[in-house]
Amino acid sequence: MTANPLLTALIPLVADLSRELPEAERYRRLLLALRQLLPCDAVALLRLEGEVLVPLAVDGLSTDTLGRRFKLGEHPRLQALLAQRGPTRFATDCGLPDPYDGLVEGHRGHLEVHDCLGCPLYLQDQLWGLLTLDSLDPASFGRVDLDTLAAFASLAAATVMANNRIAQLLRRVEDEHQLAEVYKQAADQHRPRELIGQSPQHKRLLEEIALVGDSELTVLISGETGVGKELVAEAIHAASARAKRPLISLNCAALPETLVESELFGHVRGAFSGAVNERSGKFELADGGTLFLDEVGELPVVVQAKLLRVLQSGQLQRVGSDREHRVNVRVLAASNRDLAEEVRAGRFRADLYHRLSVYPLKVPALRERGRDVLLLAGYFLEENRPRLGLRGLRLTADAQKALLGHDWPGNVRELEHLIGRAALKALSACAERPRILSIDCQALDLPQPQATAETPPLALPAAGGVPLREALDAYQKQLISQTLARHEHRWADSARELGVDRANLIRLARRLGLK
Repeated sequence: MTANPLLTALIPLVADLSRELPEAERYRRLLLALRQLLPCDAVALLRLEGEVLVPLAVDGLSTDTLGRRFKLGEHPRLQALLAQRGPTRFATDCGLPDPYDGLVEGHRGHLEVHDCLGCPLYLQDQLWGLLTLDSLDPASFGRVDLDTLAAFASLAAATVMANNRIAQLLRRVEDEHQLAEVYKQAADQHRPRELIGQSPQHKRLLEEIALVGDSELTVLISGETGVGKELVAEAIHAASARAKRPLISLNCAALPETLVESELFGHVRGAFSGAVNERSGKFELADGGTLFLDEVGELPVVVQAKLLRVLQSGQLQRVGSDREHRVNVRVLAASNRDLAEEVRAGRFRADLYHRLSVYPLKVPALRERGRDVLLLAGYFLEENRPRLGLRGLRLTADAQKALLGHDWPGNVRELEHLIGRAALKALSACAERPRILSIDCQALDLPQPQATAETPPLALPAAGGVPLREALDAYQKQLISQTLARHEHRWADSARELGVDRANLIRLARRLGLK
């Protein structure tokens, strides 16, 4: 007896419904089963968030697709799929642009999708998202039974539902109706900028944001320039009970020293030259909400003392006034400096440091996040595509490898600027405006990895005649010296790379004569 292909594909998925699987694995199995049932070149599962479709899982598409955000107003095919309750197959000569043109893996050049199927997913009669299938062969879906796809879509919706319910149980949510109301209220508000990534380092960061967000603790966000510390602060605020209140930001490094105190605490008329009106400071503007102090390590020492008083008592005085103002503000601070080192150097108050770093949160550098660079690149590609009037904007395979191999000293901000610059360069090199534009290594113009003349390989002591302790000291001294040089003598970063405690590293360096 010939096996029913629909049952063959569906039975394993039905068995998965009762299993506790990671979301990524559950959706991977779903898409593999779909390709087994309906052979094609690429499939995708997308969740609808307002007027944007967010890819949750793809198979057969470029990795950067997961970082893209498809705005419905810019993608008429996706709009058409969502407009129908059941499956839709587009005619092979349909003139509507396909959002996946040029993104199908394993095909070089600008091959455009020729056959496209899709079906919306409904959860409890509410539109949740979309399943899409694409093929480069115009005849792939000619004989497909759309009822088969509809049946699969029903099971896909059940899979999503099961995943959501298991996730709720793991989060120990006691009142599902209250949670739904929270989500609804959050959706009605301005959405914070998105933190994109799937690497273990990024997931740990999101877990810490969720943990500390629902608290009143002061958070010190550290990390290199360009890693997204402000986005982390926005996410913490959005996860807090203060989310409906304002998030006020102040870049402490962008203000002249004479104005910092006024910006923080406000001033009264006549307090100084140019103070023609009374003015509230950032603390008063953030009352009931959150104040984000970016580059807090740049604050003058005299202002640090006044900031400490506000954090301790909740009371402030405007510049030029003796009147006390009481505020209820949660403070989030960020710095790309090692503030503990700044304290030891006498440039930052120890008591303020301990008051700010109740919950220290380190944002990982982009080079530590592996393939997240491709997801972020996909996000920036999709941001630039409509600005340049293109149907598709993609990276070549070599360009993806180059992005993965780059060290990213400027982190996510560097990647954002690089993608925008490379897209413009690639477009200007075209004799005619293409519908699908590929960015190659030449357009990226990344520096080639250099043989590290500055960091020579470690030389092992010659065998024979050298005591073990002396040889070990020489090797450690060389290793520590090279690591410090790479990190511009930042002890915390060097200790992190070497996998040792910072204080222990400094003690060892002193013994070896390096400090």
